[in-house]
Amino acid sequence: MIYTSAMVIRPTLLMQSWGFVLGSFLFALGSAPVVASMLGTTAANTSFFVGSWFFTAAAFIQLMLSGAATVDDKQGVGIRAEWLSAMIQFIGTLLFNVSTGAALHAHTVKGEMHLVWNPNLEGSLCFLASSALAVLLLLRAKSYWQPRSKNWLSVWLNMLGSIAFGVSAVGSFVLTDGNTLDPSLANYGTFVGALCFLLASAIFLGTGRTDSATLSPAS
Repeated sequence: MIYTSAMVIRPTLLMQSWGFVLGSFLFALGSAPVVASMLGTTAANTSFFVGSWFFTAAAFIQLMLSGAATVDDKQGVGIRAEWLSAMIQFIGTLLFNVSTGAALHAHTVKGEMHLVWNPNLEGSLCFLASSALAVLLLLRAKSYWQPRSKNWLSVWLNMLGSIAFGVSAVGSFVLTDGNTLDPSLANYGTFVGALCFLLASAIFLGTGRTDSATLSPAS
């Protein structure tokens, strides 16, 4: 007689939250004032790279929890906004994987521009788009002011974090001499954004629900 067994891992909101919390912590660590300079460029970039993979894992879980991609109703087949927001965010995390990974190896201005800054900007734009969709979902549900709601807090914290990451991307623009446009703006934008993302996810820790929530390093 042959016995078979399978281990099934089911994604949960708690797993998603921890992924974003750990990823956000590593981004905050790599960009924190004073700490970042003590770590050095290589260590800071390594922190970003590892953190980006926690983001990606968490974003993938959120995508799985977001439900079906489409809905078929009386008006026809349409794409669900919650799923689209999660998908755009997931794509953004993949772009950050590319950007942070390339930062460890790029040694030319061209490489830093095309492999580091471009994916960084594109990933930040994805986070902004994902967060904007999440905000629209709140407004459509007439949830204009619900500061006691975890989901409401998470959505707006992620929106702030996405804006901060966008500001960071502008500050990290690579000039022709290889320097960045505004290193301080790039670091502070990343640090503030990471803290917002961390808080947006930390409020769900201790929750064992398997349903979806609008979280993100970015949305």
